[in-house]
This record gives sequence, structure tokens and C-alpha cells, in this order.
Amino acid sequence: MKPYHVAIIPDGNRRWARKKGMEKKKGYEIGIRHIGDVLKWCRKSGVRMLSMWGFSTENFNRPKDELDALFGLFASNLTRILQEGDDSYRKYKVRVRFIGRKDYFPKDVRQKLWEVERKTEKNNRYFLNIFLGYGGRQEILDAANAAIKAGRRLNEEGFEKLLYTASIPAPDIIIRTSGEQRLSGFLPWQAAYSELYFCKKLWPDFSRRDFEAALKEYARRKRRYGK
Repeated sequence: MKPYHVAIIPDGNRRWARKKGMEKKKGYEIGIRHIGDVLKWCRKSGVRMLSMWGFSTENFNRPKDELDALFGLFASNLTRILQEGDDSYRKYKVRVRFIGRKDYFPKDVRQKLWEVERKTEKNNRYFLNIFLGYGGRQEILDAANAAIKAGRRLNEEGFEKLLYTASIPAPDIIIRTSGEQRLSGFLPWQAAYSELYFCKKLWPDFSRRDFEAALKEYARRKRRYGK
């Protein structure tokens, strides 16, 4: 049994850089590039949808120089996606979406996010969701406030339509790297019945073998959905 939707919390970029005697920025740079590797693994393994938690709402509390470096990396990598769109993203029909409080980011980054989404919006074979400025509690609060503002009494289905992920199925499995065994606010509503898999490797060291081990473990489990 193959999962349709794999979500990953790619933890450990800073620790990896520190262990290697490198600046934090280098760890982030390699970590961001690694997303492309995982997308290829998904394609070869028959996984149609990949979600990556790229930046949380709490991450905005990091030092300004670290944030400036991250925003610069976001901008340069988004530019690369736009330049390579006719090759990889169009060739493999990958739709890219950014989920979260995008209004928190600098204007130039927001503009590139919009351009990437627009350029790939008609692709329908594979799906890459990158969560930026995302916090699970904030998402639920925003949905609840939207319901209150509209004066609506909701059931679960109606509430899900107000979440940032309204058009996205819940992940079948969530993988977290670096050995930490918690979700830290990632998709608290959507992860209710997701399988969880924790890998000790730091994100830049997470390999295809590690990815396939997670898929094999998923295939061994029986999902009962409380039944």
C-alpha cells in the first residue's frame, strides 16, 4: 500500500551545519535544495502529493540576520523554480502551492510565491505543498474566527473548508527528521489519523533509503480510523 500524501517536518538544518562547522545559512541552503530530491523520490515511488513544512509562525521570532538570510534563500530558490518551470515542473506536471500566512513575508518573496503558484496551477500529476508562515493553532483560530464572522454553525466538513488546506487531503503519513518525536503544531487538525514516523537523521542527511524505510513502515501498518 502506497501513501498518496506524504508530509515531512524537515528538522535539523541548523544542527547539521553546526556539526559540519558551517554557518546556519549553509544548512538552510542545503535543506531547501533537498526538497527537490524528495520530490524525485516521491515520483519514483508513486507518491502523488508531498507537503513540506518550510517555515513556522514561531520561526519569525528568530534573530533578524537569520531571518534575512532565510528570506534571501526563499527568494533565490523561488526564482530557480520559475526559471526551471518549463523543464522540471512542467515536464512532470507538478503543481506547487504555498500554505500559511504569506502576508507575513517581505513583498518580493510574496510576489515570487504568487508567480510560482500561477505558473504551475494547471499542473495536475504531482502536487508539492510548502507550508510557509504556518502554525497549526493559528490556522484553527483563523478558521474559527471566519466561522464566527460569518455567523455559521459548523460540522467537521464545514470547518475543514475554512482551513488553509481546504482543497488538500489529509496526509497519510507524517515524517519528522532529527530524532524529535512531536509535531510541534504541524497540521493538528489534519493529522488526527495520519501515521507518524520519526527518523533520527538530521534533514540534510535524510536519504532515499530513509524515505523508503518510512514507506515500508507505512505499508506494514493497519489504519483503522478508530473502528
